[in-house]
Formats: sequence, structure tokens, C-alpha cells
Amino acid sequence: MKVLVIGGGGREHALVWKIAQSPLVEKVYCAPGNPGIADLAENVPIKVDQLEKLLAFALENGIDLTVVGPEQPLSLGIVDLFKEHGLKIFGPRKDAAIIEASKAFSKDLMQKYGVPTAAYGVFTEIAAAEEFIDRTGVPIVVKADGLAAGKGVIIAQTRAEAMEAVTDMLSGNAFGAAGSRVVIEEFLTGEEASFLAITDGTVILPLASAQDHKAIYDGDQGPNTGGMGAYSPAPVVTAEVHEIAMREVLRRTVDGMAAEGRPYQGVLYAGLMVRDGQVKTLEFNARFGDPECQPLLMRMKSDIVPVLLAVANGDLSGLSLEWHQQATVCVVMAAEGYPGEIRSGDAIEGLEAAAVLDGVYVFHAGTTMKDQRCVTNGGRVLGVTASGENVQAAIDRAYKAVSCITWPGVQYRRDIGKKAIGRI
Repeated sequence: MKVLVIGGGGREHALVWKIAQSPLVEKVYCAPGNPGIADLAENVPIKVDQLEKLLAFALENGIDLTVVGPEQPLSLGIVDLFKEHGLKIFGPRKDAAIIEASKAFSKDLMQKYGVPTAAYGVFTEIAAAEEFIDRTGVPIVVKADGLAAGKGVIIAQTRAEAMEAVTDMLSGNAFGAAGSRVVIEEFLTGEEASFLAITDGTVILPLASAQDHKAIYDGDQGPNTGGMGAYSPAPVVTAEVHEIAMREVLRRTVDGMAAEGRPYQGVLYAGLMVRDGQVKTLEFNARFGDPECQPLLMRMKSDIVPVLLAVANGDLSGLSLEWHQQATVCVVMAAEGYPGEIRSGDAIEGLEAAAVLDGVYVFHAGTTMKDQRCVTNGGRVLGVTASGENVQAAIDRAYKAVSCITWPGVQYRRDIGKKAIGRI
């Protein structure tokens, strides 16, 4: 089989790494890929939003399966386009990817089908939003309706912060078209977990539990990012929480999407808030999380390709996934300035020293080659991922590898996985 992976970040490096291990696969391409991916696959210089070029490449090269990493091509309709031309592709169609592309759609869907979530309102006018904020009180959460690279969520501690976020989004300054409508919701307390499942629109195959770390600084301080690290398994997802998530969140959502005439096929990511065994849904994503994908795929014992292919063919029945017992941890190393204005072009030192460590794999995200050297080229630069017999062992290995790698202005959190230790 020839497989094309679309994207060029840490998630796609992990997908390529896992897919390339399959005995079913003879060749992997990645568009656009990155220098780390180049060790495992052939990079193709086509951007993720150039759908017609991607289609032409897949047709010309006899691609047997395409796997879509990022949200943008999904929301542009890449799955519909490839399927129209008889190509097998893993991911939801455009009308189903809206579950991530519009937060208002996903909140309305949850309300309609009884998926537990926070009380909310959807607004296009500042005055109505202000009234809701005054009625609900602070802290309160303000979200841009559209795609904003994981950064369109503001947790406002004061009324002034909430109004500033609403005004910025609705007047088009903050996130452009993504923020022309806002979702405002009550602030939930508890512990977050990432619950991912692969589905053909009927059968739901849950992945192992994971937990993301969204804030830029230790102790969950500072602005939210696309994710500064993750680990699996997440002890907060007990057997009981798992059952509730499957029954009340995943099952109701997948069935609800089918009832709406938008059958969902692909990976469905539910961001959950867990408190005292109760589960509420924060958001849905229409793809593998980044960085959750890295520790999850490192823990996955099964070959992922038969599962991806089964979803592309529309029938997951009879398939299952096995997981290694060990824990895995991913620490994101980011560029100076992230999640704001970043500096790039700095040479990365120590990649070879980290690569030889036992149980460690360094996934590339924002890197590029310049004068035969690997340099920074994005906010999140690397996802240093390690396995261990327990979370602490995996944390120790990951941070040992992190200590080998450096560049000017590098930043990373030093407490990835700490919540798991507190629960064991």
C-alpha cells in the first residue's frame, strides 16, 4: 500500500511513524511534511489547503489511502473531494467536520441530543453578549465560533476581560471570520481529559485516555496554546468515567450526527471536564489531538492501518485496538514568544543525543532545514515523547531527552504529567 499523510506537524510525524511500521505499507508520502518526517517518508511540497494539488498527487501516484492530520483541509472538504474521485481517505466529510469548525453548531448539537456540557449562549451582537455575561457572572469562557488553531478560547476572570474578548472577536480584530460569532459559556471546574475514538459513523472504537496541558506556563498559568504536552493513560479517566464518556458523549454525538444527516467517520476527539466522577463536554475536534496523538500512538500496540482503512471503507465492525501497558509522556518544546509573536530560524542543538536515549522519540513540529541544519520554524517546535513502566518513569525519560536539546529562547513546561502522579 501507498499512504499519503496530510500535514506537517508533530501529530503528522507521529501518524507517519506509526503508519510506516505497518507490514501493509510499502511507501509513505507526507504533504508538506517536515525534516523529522523526511527520515520515514517522502515529503511532498504541497500545502494542506491546496486540495486540487493534493488530489492530483494522489491520483498520479496511485495512493491507496490518505490520512488527514489537521482540521483546515477537513473543513475545506478534502474528504468529499477525494471520495468523489474514488480515493480512499480517512477523516470526516465537510458537513461532519463542522463539529469542530463551528463551536455554535457543536454546542447546539450537544443540547439537542443530551450530551452533557456547560450552559451557554451564541452571540453576534455585543449588547446581547454583555447581558449574558452579567447574568452568568465570572469567571466565564468566551470562544470564537470558528477555527482558531486551538487558541480561540479566552477564560475571563473579570467582567472587563470578558467584554474585551467579546468586543475583539465580534469587531473582527481577534480571529477574523472565525470570531464573527462567539459562544459564551459558564466556567467549569475539574480536571480536563482528552477522550478520542475512531468511528465509521456507527461502530465506536475508543482510544486510550490522555490528558493535554493547554496553558503555556507551569501550573496551568498564562494564555492557552495548541497544547504544551500530554500523557497517556490519564488516571482521571476511571473505568466509570470511560463508560459515561462512551455512553453519554461519544454514542449520543455519533448517533446525533447521523440523525442530522451528517454521518461522522474519522477520529472524534471529545475534550472533557471531569469532576467528582461527573463528565461535561468542553469541545469536539474532528481529528487527532496535537500533542495527544504522539503519546497515544506510542502506546498503541496494534497496527493502525487496518483501522484507518476500515473507516475509509465505512465499516469498522470486528476490529479492535490493543495498547501497551506502559505510560507515555510528550513534552512540547516551543519557540520564544509562543503563543504570541515567535522567533524562528534558530539552529536546534542536541537532537542526536536525545534520539539515542532508550524509550524516547523526538517528533518534529515547527522545524525546517537551513544550510544543512535543522532550525526552528513555528511556535511548537518539537514533541519529545517517551515511554516508561509508569508515568513517573516516562516523565523522567522525556525530561532527560529535553535536557539534551536546546536553542536560543527555547521554552517548555516542567510539570507535564504531574497531575497523574497526584492521582496514583
